Amino acid sequence: MADGASLEARLCSEQYGSGAARGCCAAVDGSLQWEAWGWRWWGFSGAFTAKPEGPDGGGEGAPATASAPLSRLLALFLPQGFPDSVSPDYLPYQLWDSVQAFASSLSGSLATHAVLLGLGVGDAKASVSAATATWLVKDSTGMLGRIIFAWWKGSKLDCNAKHWRLFADILNDVAMFLEIMAPVYPICFTMIVCISNLAKCIVSVAGGATRAALTMHQARRNNMADVSAKDSSQETLVNLAGLLVSLLMLPLVSGCPSFSLGCFFLFTALHIYANYRAVRALVIETLNEGRLWLVLKHFLQRGEVLGPTSANRMEPLWTGFWPSVSLSLGVPLHCLISSVSELQQLVEGHQEPYLLRWNQSQNQVQVVLSQMAGPETVLRAATHGLVLGALRRDGPLPRELEELRNQVQAGLAKESWVIVRETHHVLDKLFPKFLKGSAQSLLPQGPGSTPMTSPQDCRMPVGRLRSTS
Repeated sequence: MADGASLEARLCSEQYGSGAARGCCAAVDGSLQWEAWGWRWWGFSGAFTAKPEGPDGGGEGAPATASAPLSRLLALFLPQGFPDSVSPDYLPYQLWDSVQAFASSLSGSLATHAVLLGLGVGDAKASVSAATATWLVKDSTGMLGRIIFAWWKGSKLDCNAKHWRLFADILNDVAMFLEIMAPVYPICFTMIVCISNLAKCIVSVAGGATRAALTMHQARRNNMADVSAKDSSQETLVNLAGLLVSLLMLPLVSGCPSFSLGCFFLFTALHIYANYRAVRALVIETLNEGRLWLVLKHFLQRGEVLGPTSANRMEPLWTGFWPSVSLSLGVPLHCLISSVSELQQLVEGHQEPYLLRWNQSQNQVQVVLSQMAGPETVLRAATHGLVLGALRRDGPLPRELEELRNQVQAGLAKESWVIVRETHHVLDKLFPKFLKGSAQSLLPQGPGSTPMTSPQDCRMPVGRLRSTS
């Protein structure tokens, strides 16, 4: 009966943003009594009394909840609308990212301490001009490295964001280790710090580019700026905590190089582990070459399409574990042909708006995309190339592909363009099923689920230059 009376006394209820629904009852003095704001991820609850606001709408009657200070604190470091405004993997990723940032801050303090000692800080015999020259050479080397690396790998950073994110942090640890060891070899000090700064500039390019790609993945309400700003606030808070701990740590390790090196290895181990866990927590719904190969391989062997969570869990994070076939999308047409006969062979059997050439000896696939090629065509072309690579690998395949693989592995005299034409016919049957299964695996799986990216929004790991077929 008491519960029934409580329900009857409830005047209304509301749900705002990411807060849980709360009810409103009438108090004895005529004021409104609201339940406390709830945050679904923490389950805050309680009750408080809110007095009616004055005629001027001022804050005199503003509610004072028990969780209000914590809510305001969280609002400083979490995007507006959290958790609905970000991807489901946002919180575990940010927690591990904060741990790695803290460990990196402590390691960086030890490295900076070593570099300053090597430059002669505290040594009366040290020359200011020599230290300045060393610093300028170090910075100029890093600037050149930044430009070259951005030109060399810039187009591959967003599609393989997890791989390059982990690579950047490991390279940063290597750079800091070089800085710590530099004072031990004073003759090679300038060269070592230049190499270290070169590595750090590569880290800044790779880290900044992958952070932008991950922010795009995490922002679900066109709120990239807010997610990026709050990520910067979280990093600033962690670095501030690392700075305070470093102020206490450095006097303890300054007189003992072996203890300083031991602390560095401890922080580095924590840094790498936290980075690995952070990257593993990410569930990216777009397809790059590695994830597409995993999904396609599972489909060819079992007839099922992996979901985003399974594909990301199986995705290799280290180089050297990618598909054996070398796939190049969007190459210029003149790179594939040099005669009229080659052009005729290339065009024969191609009904899709792309042309594909397979070099069996090098297991290399090159694709020319038509100007009419859309995202689905790009996905089919990439799938086509990986299917050709699967003909040179072991493992179960559909019957049509199994026959082709037996011919390829038996070394029968069959031109590559003939095999490409026959795989076109096989893909006409398999690819629609693969595309449909991909779309179904990306549907929301329950109440409150965030709609996933469609399979047409594939993010391939190579440039998408387009040539008219």
